[in-house]
Amino acid sequence: MADTTEFARFEQYSRFASALMAQASKEELAQCARILALCLAQYREILGELPGADLLAQLRAEQVSPETARTLADGMENLVGVLASVTREGSARLAQ
Repeated sequence: MADTTEFARFEQYSRFASALMAQASKEELAQCARILALCLAQYREILGELPGADLLAQLRAEQVSPETARTLADGMENLVGVLASVTREGSARLAQ
């Protein structure tokens, strides 16, 4: 069973990311994708090839382990951070 705190954190960041994406322009979303692609490339250079099949299996799992809940939450936190940095809406929310 997932750590409810981590899963709640994932859900909170996921809702925030969805709100930011709904307000983002096509160019802002493209910029976000570029930044995340660069981050992924840097991680791959440092850590080696990332297990893509394992990631897909985690997303499709019916039960979420504590490690997966933490990974999901951290991923959404990264997404929100990048979205906030490239969108007008995100920048305004961070300033509050």
